[in-house]
Amino acid sequence: MDKKYDCIFLDRDGTINIDPGYISDVKNFKFYDYTFDALQVLSKISKKFIIITNQSGVSRGIIKKNKLTEINKFIYNNFAENNINLLNIYICTDHPKKATHRRKPGIGMFLEASSDFSIELSNCLMIGDASSDILPAFNLGMDSMLVLSGRGKTYIESFDENFKPNYIAENLLIGARELVT
Repeated sequence: MDKKYDCIFLDRDGTINIDPGYISDVKNFKFYDYTFDALQVLSKISKKFIIITNQSGVSRGIIKKNKLTEINKFIYNNFAENNINLLNIYICTDHPKKATHRRKPGIGMFLEASSDFSIELSNCLMIGDASSDILPAFNLGMDSMLVLSGRGKTYIESFDENFKPNYIAENLLIGARELVT
């Protein structure tokens, strides 16, 4: 496939890193061993990446904001070391019971990114491991990929003819290779 994307949006937990539950310290944050290989492959179809992540652990009192800032700094540094252009990390700390339009599957963080970086959302790809990652992409006319790492396998049955990801892959690296070949 030779399709190029304006930007690739990435979910965080379960997509680019192991998801043990609420990650409250950088020492518990572990990228998948294939994450940066996958991002190198994906950079052939887009030079821009943005992470869009729900982090309700903050509003639940499980994750301190300064610890989340440390994790984000760690993520930025790793992307930079691997020459991956991470434009921003958008975080929604809303509790699911008090969710605003920013919390996925809401489209708020995507609209902010579009405005902040002049991104044409209909020419973007969203990669995530949950239906809450795929739904905003669907609603915004974006392509989407469900990865079966993280929680992906539990969501595979939640799609039907009218609402399904454009691509389904075992993990980010396999999905990247399928997109680029």
